[in-house]
Amino acid sequence: MPLSQLKDSVPVTGMGPQVGAYGVQDTLRSGFSSVKNELLPSHVLELSEKNFQLNQDKMNFSTLRNIQGLHAPLKLQMEYRAARQIQRLPFLQSSHLALDTLKGNDESISFEDILNDPAQSEMMGEPHIMVEYKLGMM
Repeated sequence: MPLSQLKDSVPVTGMGPQVGAYGVQDTLRSGFSSVKNELLPSHVLELSEKNFQLNQDKMNFSTLRNIQGLHAPLKLQMEYRAARQIQRLPFLQSSHLALDTLKGNDESISFEDILNDPAQSEMMGEPHIMVEYKLGMM
């Protein structure tokens, strides 16, 4: 596949670093920019793999709607939204255990469970500044 076709098929929204109020990247709030985020996909199936969970959820919701009616997927989506809002302080990584339990991911061991060490995260900043930003004090 030529590079021009690949570039046209890849959505480019949100691929660059976040720009702050003065037109430069806000490293304190968004962390360092990663070269990986600015690259094109290395394989044709990479976009399909990125959207796998979203496509799986859409399929499950449509099946649930056909079997139980409109109320079931709406109720499940409200529960997902409520479970996503439960978080730790902004400078601590949240495990989203309630969301994993709702989706059934708590009973499986995946790649992220073993190699996703929060100590190696790029998103670490000054706790006081991050909490003030989250509360709207800055």
